[in-house]
Amino acid sequence: MKYDDFMGQVQNRLELPDTGRAVRATRAVLQTLGERLQGGEATDLAGPLPMEVDYHLESAESGQRFDYDEFVGRVADRAEVERSDAVYYGKVVVGLVSELVPASEIEQVRAQLPADYDDLFALVDAEEVEE
Repeated sequence: MKYDDFMGQVQNRLELPDTGRAVRATRAVLQTLGERLQGGEATDLAGPLPMEVDYHLESAESGQRFDYDEFVGRVADRAEVERSDAVYYGKVVVGLVSELVPASEIEQVRAQLPADYDDLFALVDAEEVEE
């Protein structure tokens, strides 16, 4: 998937009025996820993504330890949205990423995160149930 297509999908799924907000949402989610993952895992996850998108995962200071509540707070601050919107942004962006990377990669990401992050993968889990 090309960068413009990726951002178009984010904009459409989040029902945002412009691409700039889609970029901000994507950057907020992926940068924060990149901070939480170990460096090698963020790089592996980034591999299949468009270069302009994978940068947000790979440029983050990886290996930080924080809970899901802190994850949501960081996304909300970076995207300049309410916490409830940040939760939704996380689910949608991670859901789209999961469509582009191998399922085994998503499982490796999940293995690095504590159980309180399960909500982040709600759309991924819903997709698996449909299959």
